[in-house]
Amino acid sequence: MQNRITQLFNISYPIIQAGMVWASGWRLASAVSNAGGLGLIGAGSMYPEVLREHILKCRQATDKPFGVNVPMLYPDIEKIMEIIVETGVKIVFTSAGNPKTWTSYLKENDVLVAHVVSSLKFALKAQDAGVDAIVAEGFEAGGHNGRDETTTFTLIPAVREKLDLPLIAAGGIATGRAMLAAMVLGADGVQVGSRFVASDEASSHPNFKNKVVEAGEGDTLLTLKELAPVRLIKNKFYLDIQKAYAEGADIEELKHLLGRGRAKKGMFEGDLEEGELEIGQVASIIHDIKPAALIVEEMWAEFQKAKKEVEKI
Repeated sequence: MQNRITQLFNISYPIIQAGMVWASGWRLASAVSNAGGLGLIGAGSMYPEVLREHILKCRQATDKPFGVNVPMLYPDIEKIMEIIVETGVKIVFTSAGNPKTWTSYLKENDVLVAHVVSSLKFALKAQDAGVDAIVAEGFEAGGHNGRDETTTFTLIPAVREKLDLPLIAAGGIATGRAMLAAMVLGADGVQVGSRFVASDEASSHPNFKNKVVEAGEGDTLLTLKELAPVRLIKNKFYLDIQKAYAEGADIEELKHLLGRGRAKKGMFEGDLEEGELEIGQVASIIHDIKPAALIVEEMWAEFQKAKKEVEKI
């Protein structure tokens, strides 16, 4: 398939693997890229020199395009951007910050830039900043999210109506049928996170992967809007947050409860009680852990089958 996303990133299928913290290392990114999608290394959970190591290992593992996802709210951002340029990375997805801050620098160094947004307002700002593509992410998604709780199916047509940039849909997409639906609404491709967490190559802890597979409808909720909105699986830590809210906790008390390293504790170290377990609503229809290449293959096959079925209507 050739469209604006496959042409922009020089990939076979318009399927982008999200650069998720504690899940998206070089093994996952290279596996997705080798399968015809676009793999992203998640810089958000990496010190700069660790990121350098993952970039170099990814380049050894694939001769296909891959990129780096950079949440701009994390420290060491200047060093991370320097390493991205030094190592010759040509695709960067930015998120959680002002796209004007780094887009010009990256593009001056021949890097393609996509920016993740949760609203039309931020999409327009990203366009003004000169990005090459927009990732419009509905609040169904896992991890850090938009405060307005705009769903993917509302957000995609709203952004498409006002922008003509290549558009990538994210949030609640784990199947080929969902991919087709998003593209019918105006997306040129999809970014998939939660489905790739439950993959063999994801660097997340097996305990967390199994918890994702076990998750049912209603087992995740958006919380901590006062800090940085995040969708979490309900566990002891999540219940502690709800108790704090019920007792009238202020922002400082919530920060103290969150502490440091909660996401690492849950998703990388496998502490299912005290850790932060970030995953999307779509976890309820993810029932197994499998190789990333098979996930890409099955999504694409289902997309083609669903497209043919719709054409008969």
